[in-house]
Amino acid sequence: MKQTKKKFEFFLQIIAIQAIVAIYSFSTVVAKFASRQTFLSWQFLLLYAVEIGILGIYAILWQQMIKCFPISVAYANRAIGLLWTLLFATVFFQEKINLQNAIGVIIVIIGTMIVNSEDE
Repeated sequence: MKQTKKKFEFFLQIIAIQAIVAIYSFSTVVAKFASRQTFLSWQFLLLYAVEIGILGIYAILWQQMIKCFPISVAYANRAIGLLWTLLFATVFFQEKINLQNAIGVIIVIIGTMIVNSEDE
């Protein structure tokens, strides 16, 4: 029973860290939108401020999250940012996912799962 509760808590922590990584990856979406604006226009400055805000929120959340994990596990999970970035690129910019992208992300996911399984 205690082992099951511990595994469930670890699972929730992994979900939380993935949400934080997704926030970080989303900052690249805002950066891409900012890059499409005229430099120093009000649209550019607004998007740039939003990006900095997102990165600030990410930094605070990440710092709190790494209290729960060995740094090797936390950074392995950060690699899943590739998946989030690929998904955001597809959704927001209609970029295509090619075979190399898919294989690369699958390899990263497998590696992250292997690292995560060490602490279970």
